Amino acid sequence: MPIDIPLIGRVLTAQVNGPSDPSPPRRIGSIRRTSTLNMDWPNGLEASGRVRARARDLLTSADSTTTIADDVLVATVGPGRVYESLFTFPDRPALQAVVGLSRPGNSRGAVSALIPEERDAGTPLYLLMDDLPALALVSGQVMIEWIQPEDRLARMGGDSGFSPVGICSGFSPGASVFDSEGRVQTIHQVQVIGPLTNEADELAWHTLQPETHEPEMRRARRIDVWKDDVLHIDAFFQDSCTTPDGVRVAVHEYNLAATADAETGVLLSVNADPRVLPFDSCPAAAGNVDRMVGIRLSDFRSAVLDQLPGTLGCTHLNDALRALAEVPEMARQI
Repeated sequence: MPIDIPLIGRVLTAQVNGPSDPSPPRRIGSIRRTSTLNMDWPNGLEASGRVRARARDLLTSADSTTTIADDVLVATVGPGRVYESLFTFPDRPALQAVVGLSRPGNSRGAVSALIPEERDAGTPLYLLMDDLPALALVSGQVMIEWIQPEDRLARMGGDSGFSPVGICSGFSPGASVFDSEGRVQTIHQVQVIGPLTNEADELAWHTLQPETHEPEMRRARRIDVWKDDVLHIDAFFQDSCTTPDGVRVAVHEYNLAATADAETGVLLSVNADPRVLPFDSCPAAAGNVDRMVGIRLSDFRSAVLDQLPGTLGCTHLNDALRALAEVPEMARQI
């Protein structure tokens, strides 16, 4: 059941299961991908944001643990979510072309064109770059947590007149997120969470950014893959942010359990478990994930948008599913 958060005073009623365990035991013969993107504002919330991101692939065998890949990204994101600077390690010079991109909403497409070899190889770096614009978008939750309501609209640019009705299951027509005049209410049903790491397994995650008591948004993923007669996938997806009360809260969290054909990568089964979501109407999208069965995992980055458009999908469920596109490449390392 959802966890009450008296410090904020929001009533939690969504049919979600509450925060899950982000660090289950690693399986022998599995590969684990973990990634985090942390966005903060060292010069104040009015200034540009800083993103520090890392992703790692870890192979676990019966007698050894091997790091297959370990990528780092540092970026500065300015007004309009435009990238002001971008650095990666190992270096990918081609990515400098997205710095100053005039239409950041298209940055995913631009990145795909700039580093097709990373996309085709399913690298951790490609996942970080694909998540970067989404992190900048959801970072608006920091404003909700850290800015007084009377100052929030001015700080966030005022009421743009944009209507989100119908863009996803959470904003379905008639959903409780809308007030009697059709305006979006700030009723995000966040839930307090603990650390990502597991004290019993120091390798469960890559090296994480230290926890902070300043405004920060974080996107975290864990994707475990192993195989026998089929590919097995256990995936964790979470967006979270710090609060002035000194706790970190999850804003979005999903778990995915799936199987796929080991030879073709075609999805055989999938279950989406909504753990934390903003509105009562959000979890409805989880019932539509079977629309992805029969599609190759490698096609997921485009197929998810085709199969789960509008109110059939959830922006964050769709993001959780899209990241499975690299699973076949991960599985080849086992």
